[in-house]
Amino acid sequence: MNVRQSSFALRVVRRRAGDAGVLYRRSLDSHGNERLTRIASISPLAFTAGTALLRQAVRATEGPGAGLSSGPFHPLDSEWGARVACYALVARGLRNGERLHRGAENLRHADGPEAAWWFGQMARRDGLRAIRALRILVEAVR
Repeated sequence: MNVRQSSFALRVVRRRAGDAGVLYRRSLDSHGNERLTRIASISPLAFTAGTALLRQAVRATEGPGAGLSSGPFHPLDSEWGARVACYALVARGLRNGERLHRGAENLRHADGPEAAWWFGQMARRDGLRAIRALRILVEAVR
């Protein structure tokens, strides 16, 4: 699967603090053209804590030998893209690496359609309550 066929895409970027990620979702613009729209960025701390989740998501689409290389977009299928999107939204603003790792592990083992449902709830305008609820469920916060 290439980026043009994928529902989500992950881009790894290098920052001074370490590797970080930017997650995109394919959607339609105002003219009806398909575009990758940015969902959220993944901070270097969250990227490090969630490396296993991100690596497995990339390998599920690109094959077992794929790695998290910086530069080009990595295509993600809809189920893994929803898991990574949930993680990116849950991890936004959190600074406890151990809790971020626990949240990433719980989302890595989550059901794909359930993660898609949670992502749909969090992506709405009033999605802050859903983000807080999922943070508690995946044990990213106390």
